[in-house]
Amino acid sequence: MNSNTVLDREKLRHTLARATHKLLDSRVPEGHWEGELSSSALSTATAVLALALLLREGEGRLDPGLAATCRNLMAKGRDWLLENQNPDGGFGDTAGSPANLSTTALGWAALTAADGGCDQVLNTTRAWLTARTGGLDAGALATAITARYGDDRTFSAPILTACTLAGAFEPDKGVWSRVPQLPFELAVCPPQWFKWLRLPVVSYALPALIAIGQVRHHFRPTRNPLLRLIRSLARPRSLELLQTIQPASGGYLEAVPLTSFVIMSLAASGQACHPVVLRGVDFLTATARGDGSWPIDTNLATWVTTQSLASLAAGGDLESHLDVEERRILRRWLLDQQYHSLHPYTHAEPGGWAWTDLPGGVPDADDTAGALLALSYLGPGDVESIQAASAGVQWLLDLQNSDGGIPTFCRGWGRLPFDRSSPDLTAHALLAWSSWQQAVPLRLRSRLQSAGRRGVNFLSVSQREDGAWVPLWFGNQAARGEENPTYGTARVVLALNRLSDDGDFPVEGMRSRGIDWLLAAQNADGGWGGSVGVKSTIEETALAVQTLADALDVASPSLDLTRSPVEAAIAKGVSWLVADTRGGRDFKPSPIGLYFSKLWYFERQYPVIFSVAALGRAASADYRCTPSNTSAGGGGNR
Repeated sequence: MNSNTVLDREKLRHTLARATHKLLDSRVPEGHWEGELSSSALSTATAVLALALLLREGEGRLDPGLAATCRNLMAKGRDWLLENQNPDGGFGDTAGSPANLSTTALGWAALTAADGGCDQVLNTTRAWLTARTGGLDAGALATAITARYGDDRTFSAPILTACTLAGAFEPDKGVWSRVPQLPFELAVCPPQWFKWLRLPVVSYALPALIAIGQVRHHFRPTRNPLLRLIRSLARPRSLELLQTIQPASGGYLEAVPLTSFVIMSLAASGQACHPVVLRGVDFLTATARGDGSWPIDTNLATWVTTQSLASLAAGGDLESHLDVEERRILRRWLLDQQYHSLHPYTHAEPGGWAWTDLPGGVPDADDTAGALLALSYLGPGDVESIQAASAGVQWLLDLQNSDGGIPTFCRGWGRLPFDRSSPDLTAHALLAWSSWQQAVPLRLRSRLQSAGRRGVNFLSVSQREDGAWVPLWFGNQAARGEENPTYGTARVVLALNRLSDDGDFPVEGMRSRGIDWLLAAQNADGGWGGSVGVKSTIEETALAVQTLADALDVASPSLDLTRSPVEAAIAKGVSWLVADTRGGRDFKPSPIGLYFSKLWYFERQYPVIFSVAALGRAASADYRCTPSNTSAGGGGNR
């Protein structure tokens, strides 16, 4: 074997030690992890626009102190947008993102409404939009936005509403006809109707459904007299519901864009002083950053905590990093994040976990699976942990779609992203189920067997011909179609590694093809990007290294896995991580995607978390090869 493909364990150990120390040191005083999401031009634009419209519509009615706060926040946000415009005139979601249609349109709307000497910036933004849509009229933008999001109005309706309210479009008497009318009147109907009617907006988006539906009805009521009457009668009741489901923080889903869309829509439809608006402004005030920007969401505390625990456990020695008391505190914190009652507006059953510890969270599949795995790592399970895990297992079982896959928030209502089965979510659930298979009550074990087989069948059907899987929640802005098969394939293979010894799960062929895809996707520099030929990042390289090291260590006799190419790929990947992080001293995050790869963000903790998992797994795996120097630039595509 060529020495350039041999793992340098000494460099690995030093880098792992520094990365682990950095990860452990990033905990908050309460003992868990909170992380830090990147500032977002999209979030900042929506917040600026909401505040500008509130000031315009509420002039003379708002409390003077509140008006002054809004004016200050709006000005700082506007200045941040001016400073963070891309050279081509557009706006990207993060500082490292190319301009995209949605964020640029919202930036255009925000700067138009906020005013304040933005003419030069607005001219370049208009030029960017015109070059991509063919014009600045509502029809041109509506066509382009619809092409981006398809039948899902969760994003297209708010974006078009925002641009219309800002007065950004060229004069057009029929401008509101370009904005889809969301059926807000159905919000007052039983929740089951959403499923029966297969609405193009799922229940988690009820705040947008109500507020945006109302403002569109306010400016362009339907000509149908009966439907117009129904909507007029439903308006007060839907406003009451909007107030009822607003979390204590004031922020729907803890998300600045969704909350901002509600604020601007209600303000523009004559409700500038409504309690929902005022609480929403409190949320914007609390989440504004000192530089004038806003993040896409307040935090991913539950998610980064469960992923941090998984990364520390990847090396097989969680106890060496966290003492008994620290593990007890983390277990208690995780148990406290589980939902024990029906969610107020998604109507999710008890038993799940959300991505955050804040009141605006919503239970979802990925975070529930992550919490179940984290509790298993923190074992041995006491009675309370087993009861919580059983409830979480059942929650995931009840979520499983008829095709055997796992969706994000709700069982399949149609073909929308959040009720559609996804390989990465399904793999995560399978891994979580396997970790509690022997501990849950007997009544669940037979269900787990059946659900597991159906889940594996879904993974078999969803595997591409080239061996890869495409995830839902994580994308890569430089990859074809903004997809991230590296993330998806790594997550699925990691799960299949744990299922390989069970005769009920015919996974070896799938796993082998997934490993082959990962080997072929490795870049010449030793790292991985989101897909073949895409620039290497810490996050994606670490995921691939962890998966290959895990696969090598648990390979069964029936798996046709040639060790030498896998060992060589791991060694080159580790070498790339060592070099790119400067031996564990510097972890630059990369935008990795959110909301089915159409809305980008990066999380400060991700590169550290993923690197600790990869290096810990590589250090603990069973290798025939031992120390030698490895060149970060050595090797080629495999």
